[in-house]
Amino acid sequence: MVDSIQALLPQPIPVHHLGLYREKSTLQPVEYYNNLPQSQSATAVTTAIIVDPVIATGGTSIAAIQTLREWGVKKVIVINVITAAEGLSRAAEEWAEGTEFWVGAVDEELTGTGMIKPGVGDIGDRLYGTVGK
Repeated sequence: MVDSIQALLPQPIPVHHLGLYREKSTLQPVEYYNNLPQSQSATAVTTAIIVDPVIATGGTSIAAIQTLREWGVKKVIVINVITAAEGLSRAAEEWAEGTEFWVGAVDEELTGTGMIKPGVGDIGDRLYGTVGK
């Protein structure tokens, strides 16, 4: 999604990666990678864009928004392909005045295991062939 968003922008922007995944048994976000420059705050950065294919429970989106807000970003735009209504609502409440959500589709339900219903399956499993591992 990063390349596609960069292609839409009028000029190239710096890309920093914030890696989060949802722990399967607790559904809590886990940060495994963060390359936000620590030598500078985001005071010069007015807007950050989060690209993530799916918001299910909203936990990883909330964690990403919190991290960017603590870094000093003034506004966050979250771009998703598909979301669950419940997760989108939770994530939107995290920093309502500083965050916008651009989503392709909203499904109404989550399964008991925190997956979007009917949804598309686990995006990481689909992208990296890790189904059943």
